[in-house]
Amino acid sequence: MTIFEGAFSYIDSHTAGHPTRVILSGIPSLKGDTVKEMRMDFEDRFDHLRSALLHEPRGHAAMVGLVPVPSKVADFGAIFISSYVYLGMCGHGTIGYAKTLAHTGAISRETGDSFTLETPAGVVTVNLKWGDDGELETVSLRNVPAFTGFEDFSIDVPDLGSVTCDILYSGMWYAMVNARDVGLTLSPEHASKALSIGWKIKTAIAEATKGDLLLADAPAPSVLFYEEQAPDRARHFLVLAPNKFDRSPCGTGTCARMAQLQIRGQLKPEDTYHAENIFGVGFMANLHAKTAQDGRDGYEVVILGSAYITSQGTLFLEKDDPLTRGFLSQ
Repeated sequence: MTIFEGAFSYIDSHTAGHPTRVILSGIPSLKGDTVKEMRMDFEDRFDHLRSALLHEPRGHAAMVGLVPVPSKVADFGAIFISSYVYLGMCGHGTIGYAKTLAHTGAISRETGDSFTLETPAGVVTVNLKWGDDGELETVSLRNVPAFTGFEDFSIDVPDLGSVTCDILYSGMWYAMVNARDVGLTLSPEHASKALSIGWKIKTAIAEATKGDLLLADAPAPSVLFYEEQAPDRARHFLVLAPNKFDRSPCGTGTCARMAQLQIRGQLKPEDTYHAENIFGVGFMANLHAKTAQDGRDGYEVVILGSAYITSQGTLFLEKDDPLTRGFLSQ
């Protein structure tokens, strides 16, 4: 008889190409009164499960996981985990979670057209569009406020020279870099080149901002390359690690880009922004409201997208498996 140290039921989906693995069972109870506190408890006591459930041989470098948790202030709570870091907020993951909730029957056309979700970054509102057949068609997410942390931030990057970007927060930190300024064309055949250049820029930014109080203990800003196709439309490519890019246009990154365009006066408040990934699959973004965020102008942005179920099953951790904690290929 095979002996298992753990069994974890899950549902996988993808949102514009990027995966969300919702872990439905097997995670021990977490301590804390808020989702952020429960996330910290997971990190302190169960980080080995993050790598076991997301890394190879059960996952891969680009896998993102979601752990449902109870919330005292919202309809649902969620911890976002990835192959490298813990996420304060995840737009594509939230859309994927809504699809998973619909797939399991936890939400339906009968339960309503919206719900609230507590994340480590704050409470977000999720609106749902149901089809006549009762299927979930699209999800729109009103994110936590986005704001600028560093404007016209210049950094010397090895082999590239000086690179200038704006760095914004929208649940995570993002450095906005014009792809054309660094000689990039954003397409599938140039993904490896974009990864290499983006990682050099991200590493340089991390070193230059080390110890900055504004970034606190947050992960280093990821590099969001944008390639403008029109004033209200661009292709995105988000570099997360040397071997990991966001397959989607990045939900929270799209919110940050929309805020940047508003701040710089390149879009009107009523304009819709269209962001697409390197495969041409997109999100739409609209400005919901302008607000104050820690003494700065904040921008509440709504993004709209769709997710699709890809698999459902059980992940096992077999006793004596030498790779129980997983590994990542570089």
